Amino acid sequence: MDCSLVRTLVHRYCAGEENWVDSRTIYVGHREPPPGAEAYIPQRYPDNRIVSSKYTFWNFIPKNLFEQFRRVANFYFLIIFLVQLIIDTPTSPVTSGLPLFFVITVTAIKQGYEDWLRHKADNAMNQCPVHFIQHGKLVRKQSRKLRVGDIVMVKEDETFPCDLIFLSSNRGDGTCHVTTASLDGESSHKTHYAVQDTKGFHTEEDIGGLHATIECEQPQPDLYKFVGRINVYSDLNDPVVRPLGSENLLLRGATLKNTEKIFGVAIYTGMETKMALNYQSKSQKRSAVEKSMNAFLIVYLCILISKALINTVLKYVWQSEPFRDEPWYNQKTESERQRNLFLKAFTDFLAFMVLFNYIIPVSMYVTVEMQKFLGSYFITWDEDMFDEETGEGPLVNTSDLNEELGQVEYIFTDKTGTLTENNMEFKECCIEGHVYVPHVICNGQVLPESSGIDMIDSSPSVNGREREELFFRALCLCHTVQVKDDDSVDGPRKSPDGGKSCVYISSSPDEVALVEGVQRLGFTYLRLKDNYMEILNRENHIERFELLEILSFDSVRRRMSVIVKSATGEIYLFCKGADSSIFPRVIEGKVDQIRARVERNAVEGLRTLCVAYKRLIQEEYEGICKLLQAAKVALQDREKKLAEAYEQIEKDLTLLGATAVEDRLQEKAADTIEALQKAGIKVWVLTGDKMETAAATCYACKLFRRNTQLLELTTKRIEEQSLHDVLFELSKTVLRHSGSLTRDNLSGLSADMQDYGLIIDGAALSLIMKPREDGSSGNYRELFLEICRSCSAVLCCRMAPLQKAQIVKLIKFSKEHPITLAIGDGANDVSMILEAHVGIGVIGKEGRQAARNSDYAIPKFKHLKKMLLVHGHFYYIRISELVQYFFYKNVCFIFPQFLYQFFCGFSQQTLYDTAYLTLYNISFTSLPILLYSLMEQHVGIDVLKRDPTLYRDVAKNALLRWRVFIYWTLLGLFDALVFFFGAYFVFENTTVTSNGQIFGNWTFGTLVFTVMVFTVTLKLALDTHYWTWINHFVIWGSLLFYVVFSLLWGGVIWPFLNYQRMYYVFIQMLSSGPAWLAIVLLVTVSLLPDVLKKVLCRQLWPTATERVQSPGYQSTCPSAAWYSSHSQQVTLAAWKEKVSTEPPPTLGGSRHHCSSIPSHSCPRSRVGMLV
Repeated sequence: MDCSLVRTLVHRYCAGEENWVDSRTIYVGHREPPPGAEAYIPQRYPDNRIVSSKYTFWNFIPKNLFEQFRRVANFYFLIIFLVQLIIDTPTSPVTSGLPLFFVITVTAIKQGYEDWLRHKADNAMNQCPVHFIQHGKLVRKQSRKLRVGDIVMVKEDETFPCDLIFLSSNRGDGTCHVTTASLDGESSHKTHYAVQDTKGFHTEEDIGGLHATIECEQPQPDLYKFVGRINVYSDLNDPVVRPLGSENLLLRGATLKNTEKIFGVAIYTGMETKMALNYQSKSQKRSAVEKSMNAFLIVYLCILISKALINTVLKYVWQSEPFRDEPWYNQKTESERQRNLFLKAFTDFLAFMVLFNYIIPVSMYVTVEMQKFLGSYFITWDEDMFDEETGEGPLVNTSDLNEELGQVEYIFTDKTGTLTENNMEFKECCIEGHVYVPHVICNGQVLPESSGIDMIDSSPSVNGREREELFFRALCLCHTVQVKDDDSVDGPRKSPDGGKSCVYISSSPDEVALVEGVQRLGFTYLRLKDNYMEILNRENHIERFELLEILSFDSVRRRMSVIVKSATGEIYLFCKGADSSIFPRVIEGKVDQIRARVERNAVEGLRTLCVAYKRLIQEEYEGICKLLQAAKVALQDREKKLAEAYEQIEKDLTLLGATAVEDRLQEKAADTIEALQKAGIKVWVLTGDKMETAAATCYACKLFRRNTQLLELTTKRIEEQSLHDVLFELSKTVLRHSGSLTRDNLSGLSADMQDYGLIIDGAALSLIMKPREDGSSGNYRELFLEICRSCSAVLCCRMAPLQKAQIVKLIKFSKEHPITLAIGDGANDVSMILEAHVGIGVIGKEGRQAARNSDYAIPKFKHLKKMLLVHGHFYYIRISELVQYFFYKNVCFIFPQFLYQFFCGFSQQTLYDTAYLTLYNISFTSLPILLYSLMEQHVGIDVLKRDPTLYRDVAKNALLRWRVFIYWTLLGLFDALVFFFGAYFVFENTTVTSNGQIFGNWTFGTLVFTVMVFTVTLKLALDTHYWTWINHFVIWGSLLFYVVFSLLWGGVIWPFLNYQRMYYVFIQMLSSGPAWLAIVLLVTVSLLPDVLKKVLCRQLWPTATERVQSPGYQSTCPSAAWYSSHSQQVTLAAWKEKVSTEPPPTLGGSRHHCSSIPSHSCPRSRVGMLV
């Protein structure tokens, strides 16, 4: 027995971290380590070939067939086809084989062409020339031949061929700038840093003589995470160990910018690069329509089996009478008489299954796929959804969920960058109670020269002046902003004032706004050179600070810090972050005054950050260095160890002040949310911001209204009461009104009705999601959901990315199983985008992580209105009609065949010719429904945008409910009865033509088939509201094609046919007057019930859509302009009243004499700007 697996598991889980590490060792330049250093163990890694294709020339046919026949419908028709080949069945195998072959071939051609394009792209990428170092010389070879350990040289504007550890560049400070637009969409320049001990190697000879090994984690797809360390060997000393992180890693697909050349060593190649690992597709999402379609298929499969069983039983009942089993003209052989009865019955059952199998529409799948694929282009072609400012249009990453856009019940949206512009503007800062506002408005006059005005009391003391300058220095030093001299650089940028030519660039708009704002207050950040940060103070003197450490920002800590050393030798730790993460770590400073100012700014909708510092003595700094070094070089749990180290370092701080930055509301965000709420969609805002800031934005964007009663489920309230008491109190509040009040047609927007809005924070959500302590299976989730259902809007603040996904999952799997949509613009929104039924990414300023992981991407939040209310509505209407129509026309097709068995002794005789059986779904009735499902507009686009309540008519899968499905099925059964018995009674006494010829069973079947083709086609014509020349061409062209085909099929002797039972049948039928009468009469009678039903329903129980379709309809909606203006005034009045009734503590009175009109009375208030 091989015990290697057991031994591996024992070592992994019992031996501890030191004995087992999931890592790889790379020998730089393939040079072995010095003798005695460590054992040289050569390892095998994949080459640098990228393979994005699924198939090869040899496996395409078997692999593609295997994948296609994994689909239940295709496999079912394959079984039917094989049954037709094996046993004697009433229909030719061609009738099942040809449609199946058509579907399989079309799909295979489509997938094969797509894979051929992927092969071409792979070959172009794999054959790109790459320069690498071999024996101290520069050698050129193809990209696919690169190996792990090769040292590569990359020049400016070239793309990195694999994942590299950055060793050195032509820059003296060992940095380089890259753009990662092809990876995450971020066009801003990012700075990467070379290994400290190798950054001085600038020539091929130097780098070729490098003696080092790299230990790093195994490949994983996270673009922003990397853990490793490098051992640099010298001749005499022990190796120098340096930590490696994401700042040292250059990713395949990124581009080198503003750097002449770099050297790097390959650590991940080919399909192990992070870019390749991100090729892996997301989990498959299935739409509600697809689920309904599968349920309907199961019902029709049961009907098919029932038909076959009924016919099999009745056949043997009918044959039980003498002479019926063996008539004189068809006597059986001896072997047939001795055949097992059960085997005969099973064979007959299979034959009936084959005869009736057309009730399962095989072509429906390929039609649905074509409709989704072609229909998705209507979004990308929509000029109204193109943003001129950014030059971006909508993207469709999957077409499988088009119709789901018309079924959304809950929208979960991020705030920053989604509802707001993510275009930050510095407004003010508060330093120990003193407020500084750049370009203050004083008595109606702008004072541009005022770099800082004390808004509260007299000038600060000497000690206060020192704190003030420390605050400004902290803002100049505590950031990751880059300074460029080139005005043509890519990405978001802002030029500082004062005539400087430098450009500030950062991946965070907040940091750019703060650095630019503090410049207007007298301190200018100049550059980072040779690990020294330079700033220009108010006296125009340059101050240099040595950058010792950066404690990077993360979404868990919600803060960042830097440790710097001044020219005088003083060591400072500057820390900035959210107030909730700074205040608990402060032991000194004017906390109450600054907290009051932060709360006031938050109420006005401004984003706030707090700034603190502490002085370090040399011994403290040395201890910090050791602590950080130990955490940085760890290969296992590095993030956890760094977090613990940061926690120890960032404490005992002195509070300096706070900043306020404005993030304006996006254009038409309020109108969009208003329209979505009118459509019956509940909108939830999930944000990491503090409650007051988020609430102000929610009022500005009309999520909360003047009559909205806010319910708070926050940590502060839970501390005062138990979670149990708070939940039950809220439950009583909202459920007290649920029995007596009903929502009006505007989703709770009525002025005389009580609306509820819930605010919950991340800590409270964690308590709700946690099971009860007594171990019982129940928890507070259901009670929380009941409260949420009774609220028109919910605001979730202080949310971590994982908590956003938990909220979406909680609603998604609640007992109603509503359709959810998540929309966001940043990497922290990806988890909820992937969790929701439909994920939409906003192509914003935080990169394209959200857009890359979403199902659809749009340039601005306002485009969501048209995407759902127009495109989603149309998609759902079209595909639901397509699905119901396919089942309807197949019931019409097969039920006459079932009835015919009662008149042919259950002999499995077919009613229709083989050609008709084969072409009915492929040719005669396929194109009209495909064009309908692409072009139908039951109401105009302008009407859908003007009246969002129409969205409710299709909500909750209204057109694919069982009631509607049964109606379509019964309509198909009625039409089939009319076709069959109408033709039967018409021909009962008129089976002889004028020339004495007698109509046979093929003429009867052809008459039934002709009436059926005309009926189902005209039924679709009656359902069509939006006529174009294409509709006319396809509908009338399909009928003409049927007639022409029948004339040719029966009017010409075809040499490739062994027998031609349809010869002259169609022409003979048309030569009969009763046949013409039957066609006209039966088509009219078949269509009459559906027409009557529509007329009666429109008159007695019209839906909102049917009222809109009536000629005399006039919109009852108020003017959009009046409603928007009136609603905005009401919302602002309510919010101003809320602020004025609950003012934060004031710290002085002098603000009122210098532009400091309180925001609740100032016409230029920041809330007004948000709106």
